[in-house]
Amino acid sequence: MSDTTPHGATAVSSPPPAADDFLSPAELAARHGLSVSGARPGLAEYVRQLWGRRHFILSFSQAKLTSQYSQAKLGQLWQVATPLLNAAVYYMIFGLILNSGRGMSREVFVPFLVTGVFVFTFTQTSVTAGVRAISGNLGLVRALHFPRASLPISFALQQLQQLLFSMLVLFIVAVSFGSYPGLSWLLIVPALALQFVFNTGVALIMARLGSNTPDLAQLMPFIMRTWMYASGVMFSIRVMLKDAPSWIADLLMYNPAAIFMDLIRFALIDGYGAENLPAHVWLAALLWAVLAGVVGFVYFWKAEERYGRG
Repeated sequence: MSDTTPHGATAVSSPPPAADDFLSPAELAARHGLSVSGARPGLAEYVRQLWGRRHFILSFSQAKLTSQYSQAKLGQLWQVATPLLNAAVYYMIFGLILNSGRGMSREVFVPFLVTGVFVFTFTQTSVTAGVRAISGNLGLVRALHFPRASLPISFALQQLQQLLFSMLVLFIVAVSFGSYPGLSWLLIVPALALQFVFNTGVALIMARLGSNTPDLAQLMPFIMRTWMYASGVMFSIRVMLKDAPSWIADLLMYNPAAIFMDLIRFALIDGYGAENLPAHVWLAALLWAVLAGVVGFVYFWKAEERYGRG
């Protein structure tokens, strides 16, 4: 619609302001479906994104596993040789010199020790790798957009694959000392599944802590060594602490590393009876797995938008 000015000129009226003109930039972005770059998605959406990256997680873990010993002449054999050599050293010191296997025959103590070393190493390496999952892959984190939880999860998965290689040797050791395959061996599968969930949860916690505190990686060897000695890797907690107050033995036996070792020892070793297990051991393992898995995942997700910005 036009109008005539006093000088005879024709003026064109301005169109009415659009609704978007009265919105703030944040409201305008929300109205058109825009979001902040790198913003943390909701928890359900985050899980969906992780599932969409499942092939990347698996491929990344396999690539890390392959490259881990690529410079060594024996290559992937070190996956088995390293924990086996540790078990041999522990047997010489704790089995022969300190006689920490008292109360157990040699046919029980050797598989007991090797199982403890292999199973604890699974947790140890998962947690230690989690500390550097973000800080050690900053180039990848800053260059690409993907759920950052993919990294600690893939490192825990890498350690699970490495343990599965080691289990073949563990089975040979068990059979060599008189523990033959039976139905109880099937219990190893749910025990390892629960341990994997627990390890992944702790790796997620350590990944967030390690992204802010690089010095944490230097403390981890001391923390893990203390945890190892407190978990009965080389000795029976109940036998070694028989003269101590009972609550001390109970406390150590219910720590998650000891729980998972005992489950697999019970499943694998003939002569390692149910009397060596703490009460309600499966319930304790389930609670540890759920607690670590849920708390670790949520704790890591809470800082999703901050990873790689330091």
